[in-house]
Amino acid sequence: MSGRNDPSALRWLIGVELSAYRKQAGLTLSELATATGITKPKLGHMESGRYQQHPDDIATVLCACGADERTVDRLASLSGRGDSKSWWAPWAHVVPDWFRTFVGLEGLAESEFMYEPTVLPGLLQTEEYARAMTSATALVRQNHNERFVSFRLARARRLLEPESLRLHVVVGEAALRLKVGSDELRKVQYQHLLDLVTRPNITFQVLQPECGPHDAAGAGQFFVLHFAEARPIAYTELLDGAVYVQDPDDVRTYTLTAENLQRVALDPAESVDFVKALMSET
Repeated sequence: MSGRNDPSALRWLIGVELSAYRKQAGLTLSELATATGITKPKLGHMESGRYQQHPDDIATVLCACGADERTVDRLASLSGRGDSKSWWAPWAHVVPDWFRTFVGLEGLAESEFMYEPTVLPGLLQTEEYARAMTSATALVRQNHNERFVSFRLARARRLLEPESLRLHVVVGEAALRLKVGSDELRKVQYQHLLDLVTRPNITFQVLQPECGPHDAAGAGQFFVLHFAEARPIAYTELLDGAVYVQDPDDVRTYTLTAENLQRVALDPAESVDFVKALMSET
């Protein structure tokens, strides 16, 4: 796990795993309470991640659900990895609650796939581009703009850290052509993209209409996060909230869609050429 441990995200992730193993075993919370001697309310809190889950309780629950020894050790050890403070704490007042969980999970992830059809992902934005994007939305209060931009930049630094996030991005052509700020600002953003994609942990692809049909046609943005010691999750945003996809079969659907997008989109070298062409047009 990354050094960006986030206690609330860790608890949430462990809770998702506990819930999945209980359902896999076909047990209700009441039945699990009887089998473990742990009260039903406490089990509910363990699954929601409301409070920290203790290794002994985790082991008891997983053993009752028939999990193997490796799984028990993996999740019990994971519970002790939370820092005393979330890395995003300085920006807590400008980040919505539903997004805090995501950035916490992103800080814990080993790799991330993201599909953005119409907007350049925040992780890839320059400071000036992020400022222009933030100023253009009514969803961020004007007196929070600078703090929100600094949060985006802090989040993006994960790409440059020693334990860097492995990132695979597919963006729609519209995201790159979106008129944000001045021509010069966009040229600087394009160059920033070209610099980022030289890094071994970043793969960047462009999806054009000419690429043809794909499995995400008609869908919006989505993300798939992969962890070293937990199962992957998918995530998609709404206007005022988010949906976290946890069921393994549903996550598999998002993973297959991500793989389809990677096959259909321009390959990384062609995508670099496309960005260079945009620079010459701007």
